[in-house]
Amino acid sequence: MTNRSKETYYWIAILFSNSLGTAFGDYLSDVVGLSYMNGAMVTAGIIILAILLHYFTKINQIVLFWIAFIFTRPFGATFGDFLTKPINKGGMDLGTLPASLVALVCMMFLIIISHRKLKTVK
Repeated sequence: MTNRSKETYYWIAILFSNSLGTAFGDYLSDVVGLSYMNGAMVTAGIIILAILLHYFTKINQIVLFWIAFIFTRPFGATFGDFLTKPINKGGMDLGTLPASLVALVCMMFLIIISHRKLKTVK
């Protein structure tokens, strides 16, 4: 593949993954009727399943990467909705700044865990 065709493939993949991920998050809340937290847990479960399949099966790693990648979108959206939406709509009504801080703390926690695991592997 040339650089241009690789870049085109990449952006098409991003477009579809973002669209599919966002649509799935909306589907969970609007059609299935899950709360924002339950929708986040469903998508987190799919991501965790992809990780487990990566470590314990011989399923194509590229396929598992894209599954996990696609489902980060609805996870982020539904978890963000859970943090920011009003309580009467199933959210925590934290507002955008506190919700952003919660997300930042969660990301920092996961980065620290990943960094520690990498140090023990070496």
